[in-house]
Order: sequence, then C-alpha cells, then structure tokens
Amino acid sequence: MRRRTRGLAVTATIALALPLAACASEQGPPVLSWYTNPDAGGQAEIAQRCTEAAGGAYRIETSVLPRDAASQREQLARRLAARDASIDIMSLDPPFIPELAEPGFLAPIPPEVAAAVTEDVVQGALDGATWKDELVAIPFWANTQLLWYRKSVAKEAGLDPAKTPVTWQQVMDAAREQDKLLGVQGAKAESLTVWVNALVESAGGHVLENPEAPADELTLGLESDAGKAAAEIIGTIGRDGLGGPGLPTADENASMALFQSDRGSFMVNWPFVWSATNAAVEDGTLGSELVDDIGWALYPQVTEGEDARPPYGGINLGVGAFSAHTDLAFEAAQCIVAPENQAYYFATNGNPPASAKAYDDPEVRKAFPMADVIRESLEQAAPRPQTPYYNEVSVGLQETWHSPADVDPATTPQRSSDFITAVLRGEALL
Repeated sequence: MRRRTRGLAVTATIALALPLAACASEQGPPVLSWYTNPDAGGQAEIAQRCTEAAGGAYRIETSVLPRDAASQREQLARRLAARDASIDIMSLDPPFIPELAEPGFLAPIPPEVAAAVTEDVVQGALDGATWKDELVAIPFWANTQLLWYRKSVAKEAGLDPAKTPVTWQQVMDAAREQDKLLGVQGAKAESLTVWVNALVESAGGHVLENPEAPADELTLGLESDAGKAAAEIIGTIGRDGLGGPGLPTADENASMALFQSDRGSFMVNWPFVWSATNAAVEDGTLGSELVDDIGWALYPQVTEGEDARPPYGGINLGVGAFSAHTDLAFEAAQCIVAPENQAYYFATNGNPPASAKAYDDPEVRKAFPMADVIRESLEQAAPRPQTPYYNEVSVGLQETWHSPADVDPATTPQRSSDFITAVLRGEALL
C-alpha cells in the first residue's frame, strides 16, 4: 500500500499543562480517559455506546481538548513528555502523529488490532496514520476537500465537473470571464499550508523529499516544476483578484460565505459546507435556490489528465504509551472506530468516515448525497508533510507563501526552501 509521512516536533522538557484526569476508582471497572477534539457531542455519544458494549470490562470518559489544533498538540505533547499515565486514548490531528510516535509516546499497535482497524479503510487515512512504514495510530474519521461549484457558472463556462475532471486553469478562466470569485483559503494559517501541499502533490511533487530525515538533513521539494506550478496558481488568483479582496485573510468559513454570495463560482473546501449551507437555508438566511445550484466534484487537477491529490485531514486515535490499560484502550479504540459508529458520526456530526464501508449507510447517504465523491477523494488524498518537524515546515510555508498576490513562481519556491531550511538548521527563527 502507498505510505506517506507527516507530523510535528516535540521536546521532552515542556511542563505539564492539562490537569491530570481522575484516576479510576478502586471499585468498579477501569476508567479509560479519551481526550477528544471539540465536536457536536458525537465522540461522547460513541464513548457511551462503547461503554455499554463493553459489558463492564471498562468505562470510557471523555475530556475535551482546546479548540485549536496548535493548543491540542502542545498540551498532549507536554503531558506525554511527562509520562502521564492518565492518557489512555487521544483524538489526534494527523500532522501530530510523527512527532508523538518518534519519541515513543504512542503505544505500539498489536498486529491483530492493526489488521482489524485497517480493513476497508480509505487510502488517505492509512497514509495519515502511518509513520516509518508502520501503523502507529488508528484511523477514525477522514476529511478531504472537494470542488464545490455553482452549476449555473459551470454551465455557462461549458464545464461539467461531475462528469469530467476540471483543472485549476479552467476554474480560473471561468471565474474571470464571468466576473465571479473563487473560494480558496489565503489566510496566513494552517489552511494555506493545506492549499500549498495539495497543489504541489497534485503536480506530482512533495513539499518534503525525505520527511523521515533529521532536521538538518531534510530536503525541500519546492524548487521543482511542481512547486512552480503551485506558485503560479496561487499567485495568479491573488494578483488577478480572483479570490476577492478578502483573500489574504480568508479561511474556510470566509470562503464559504464568498461562494454563497452572488459572485460565487467555484470553491475548494471541506464537506462541512454542505451542512452549514443547508442549515442557513432552513434558518432563512439563504435562499433555497442556492442549494439547487450547488454541485460537487473531485479537487481540481493541476495538470490536465493527471489525478489531483486532494487535501487530507480528520482524526486518528492514539493510545498513550504510559497508560496503565493499553490492552483495554486498544479494545475500546476498535469499538470507537467500528463502521457503524463512524457512519453515525458522519450523519450527525458531519465528519467523514475512514471506513469505506460506512459510506453505504442509508443515513449517511441521506445527509450527504456526495458521499461517493468524498470516499473517492479520500482514496486519492495526500497527507501534509509527515515529519516530527511539521510545525517548522508548516509555519515556514505560511510565512513565505503569504500573501497570495505576492507569490511568484520565479522566486517563492526558492525563498521558501531557503527559509525553512535555515529554520530547521537553527540558522533562522520563525
């Protein structure tokens, strides 16, 4: 199977930040602490389901991590560096995984568990849960960006993205010719790293050529035809005003609002936009005709005829290496990621499954009519660079590829490579 790598860097000297979870009571079943990312309550519901299914073997209690990914990373890294035994299960953003796996903070997954939790799992999720060719986390839910488009705009441009893949050049031309705007994420934030990486990967390159290498040996792959192609697309959208005046601060929500406006045309974004748009229609803040005009397709191609590599995100489950109940934690994790629980989580919380089977659930297909396209996208999706030094790489990209109007294929890839390399070698600061 195709394997890739991605991650963040950690030090073992950071002080403890989160309050320690309550220990299991002396009487009754062991209590497993599951540290979750904020959601709409779906993970707590799954914890209750698995507690009931355990028949008294264990009880799962959830504890919610901070909302932003950087704070989640920091708090988990601090506690694991302190060998905190109260962390049994963690909901991990995929870029965290190499950082936590490299120093041995994640318990090794038993072979029989690995075989069970990788059956019928989409390729992007497998890639994102792997470090140095080993499964080190358990795929739970897997996210990806689609191309969302206004059917009326696509028709006017002679495009049918649902039937024939379109290129970035085609969507840029369509927006320009019809005086419309593109929904992309140009803010100096993680969303910009996601965009840059997807473009470079779609052009056949990689941001990092040797992501498993030590910091001072990492080689950037931006000074390539793929890096220049990515810079050409971002720079053109920025300089030509195709992303609107708010592009330098546009995140996923701002892109969605732009797409919903009268000048909306094409947008790359996560599946949450479907639920959010329908909710706005129900609330009366958007007209019902908007939903009828929305289509969806695979991420745009950089090179015509060559499959795109859409963004990959989501959450994987890690078991703490210092947990007193690793066997039970792996048993609980298998229950959490059961296809029926993943299907429930998608239908109710909008987070797509890592399980390919879960997409066939009737409730999923009712809530997300584009379920098949999401599943197909996840098979093609490319994780962000997997390295223990992900933070340096990601922030370095944001510093050198912002603002979009200043991105130049003749200079940006070189400048970005030089800066990130200097940071990794301790010769420059972020």
